[in-house]
Amino acid sequence: MGRRRWVDGVGTLIVEGQAGGGAVRVPLQIAGSYRARTKGLLGRDSVDGAMLLTPAGSVHTFRMRMPIDVAYLDRRLEVIAVRTMRPGRLGLPRLRARHVLEAEAGAMAGWGVRVGTRIAVEEER
Repeated sequence: MGRRRWVDGVGTLIVEGQAGGGAVRVPLQIAGSYRARTKGLLGRDSVDGAMLLTPAGSVHTFRMRMPIDVAYLDRRLEVIAVRTMRPGRLGLPRLRARHVLEAEAGAMAGWGVRVGTRIAVEEER
């Protein structure tokens, strides 16, 4: 896969199907710049789909208005941890994490995102 550098933009998150199920496709916002990663989901009351922060190894929820699901991804886009964080929390850095995926609390379980899940990203051009 190599060292992939994403730029700010939109795309589709593809969660590989589990146990013979089909893949789940979710609208995705990509935050590849320092400015976009710093802003993340701050100030929002909801999010349509998910946001990928890259590169990133940890997140915080200070000034957040809602609880969020956070998935830590390694360099191969495999989920290494999933947490639900309430506003005002500081997430612990994950040593192997290279990217962080954020979504509204409860969304990731519905998409099948859990430890060991591989995801893919399709960028819109």
